[in-house]
Amino acid sequence: MPAVSRRDRPAKPALTREGIVDAAVRLMESEGLQRVTMRRLALELDTGAASLYVYVANSYELHAAILDRLLEQVELVPVESADDWREGLHRVLGSYTDILLAHPSLAHSALNTRPDGPHYLALVDTLLGLLAAGQVPAGQAAWGLDFLLQTATATAAEHSVPRNGASHEDELRQLSEHLAGASAEKFPYVHGQAADLVSGTPAERRRWAFDMLINGIIATARPAGGTGV
Repeated sequence: MPAVSRRDRPAKPALTREGIVDAAVRLMESEGLQRVTMRRLALELDTGAASLYVYVANSYELHAAILDRLLEQVELVPVESADDWREGLHRVLGSYTDILLAHPSLAHSALNTRPDGPHYLALVDTLLGLLAAGQVPAGQAAWGLDFLLQTATATAAEHSVPRNGASHEDELRQLSEHLAGASAEKFPYVHGQAADLVSGTPAERRRWAFDMLINGIIATARPAGGTGV
């Protein structure tokens, strides 16, 4: 069979940042985020890695773009439609956490990735609007927002990949047994509160954590002079 001339092949679609991110998301969902490298993505797009750098500076920027793309799925609760601003915060933060839980490798990456795309800005704007609806001082809301998102991200990263192949239920059972077996003489508080330390469902503990932070944001003024970036 004669070789097919490159001239006879269908023309490749022109590279765009949007198309590159689309391909990166597909690659992540099929092979995991660890496989989304510039070299692997270039192979997927039938181009050279150097061509991608015109649109994406490096793998960090690429992963940030993937995260921003997935943030489009977050349930944003407009301030004007929220019957209760606290419930609105819980819905938005819960939706954000669930999206990361559904993408385990991205949840870990998100701990060190700071997206700056339109969907991230929409998430931040929505959360700030809900805090403003609760009459939270703007400065406290701005600082507190960071810890709300950090907590949601860390929660997803912690629960997204069971360690040593164990299920979450197995891990919890093993931890419960370990705590219950702690020496009452050496570790009196652990022994006395072993059941409390592992009590509550993940959803209950997550809601409590967000309420704790929200209450702290409301009650804790920023230090004097805390206006710098």
